[in-house]
Amino acid sequence: MHAGAVRYPAPLRPGDTIGVTAPSSGVEDELGPRLDFCVEHLRRLGYQVRVGDCMDGTGLVSAPAADRAAELAGMLLDPRVGAVVPPWGGELAIDLLPLLDYERLAAAAPTWVVGYSDTSTVLTPLTLLTGVATLHGANLMDTPFAPPEGLAHWLDVATSPTGATVTQTAATHHQESWPDFRTQPEVESMQLTVPAGWQVLGDARDVQATGRLVGGCLDTLAMLPGTPYGDVGAFADRHAPEGLLVYLEVSDAPAAEVSRMLHHLRYAGWFDRATGVMVGRTPAPATLGFSQVDAVHHALGDLPVPVLFDVDVGHVPPQMALVNGALATMELTGSARGTLVQRLV
Repeated sequence: MHAGAVRYPAPLRPGDTIGVTAPSSGVEDELGPRLDFCVEHLRRLGYQVRVGDCMDGTGLVSAPAADRAAELAGMLLDPRVGAVVPPWGGELAIDLLPLLDYERLAAAAPTWVVGYSDTSTVLTPLTLLTGVATLHGANLMDTPFAPPEGLAHWLDVATSPTGATVTQTAATHHQESWPDFRTQPEVESMQLTVPAGWQVLGDARDVQATGRLVGGCLDTLAMLPGTPYGDVGAFADRHAPEGLLVYLEVSDAPAAEVSRMLHHLRYAGWFDRATGVMVGRTPAPATLGFSQVDAVHHALGDLPVPVLFDVDVGHVPPQMALVNGALATMELTGSARGTLVQRLV
């Protein structure tokens, strides 16, 4: 739709407004204290916070699709709003996609849109169709958690100027399970107790790849190839002559389903312009002894580019902050911890 360089939102600064709306699932009443704590966390950091009307958590979605799309677009088009951060993902953000005016959004001053899980169902099409960078990182309800040394918080990235370099190093440990926000609404410390590390698919041990980042939650993004909202080839033609560094993570889909979804992306050309692939750690189950790693092997094992798995992306904390559209280099060499260097250019 728009040729040329990827565009980045202006750096977020204290005093700027952060919009909170739920393009997918809202927040049920008993989780209201957690929501309030997260909003106050941002206010203590000096930001204004505007909580929208589409936040109802009594059903599968926070409001009718037209209302959710209008509220999200209203925040993105308001020059006073520097970032939009949903409380979390959900299941049906896909119904917003035909209701957004991508030409109008592309013509406006860029705004950071932040989140993961079903939020990536909105993030990725926004970048693909407008050429504006979006930020795959913690949702609002996770924002008070400080990442471990070596990983960046989404605020670290959103406050960086265009042209900045963001370097992240693989976490040494990950979290086994999420805290209960109902009983611990003010929890802000991760319990990183399980040893972690990136791994390479196949026999290679020293891998490196550079390309523009694009990706998100496989469970929801797998529905987009073949639609106007998932054309990574067209994005590469317009914005990524360097090729694409594709990252994907799984929420809860069983391994056999994951393999099918990866095959679907492959058949639809999602890896045709890839220089490398990163697959995040997942809590999702195996299928009759067929593991999540088996699923990646089955679908991507013969790709002619390096594939990393158990990367710090997605539903098993901690997670890196990844900018859709950023020029990035992934590297894993010998016994060294993996690194990801992003350039906001």
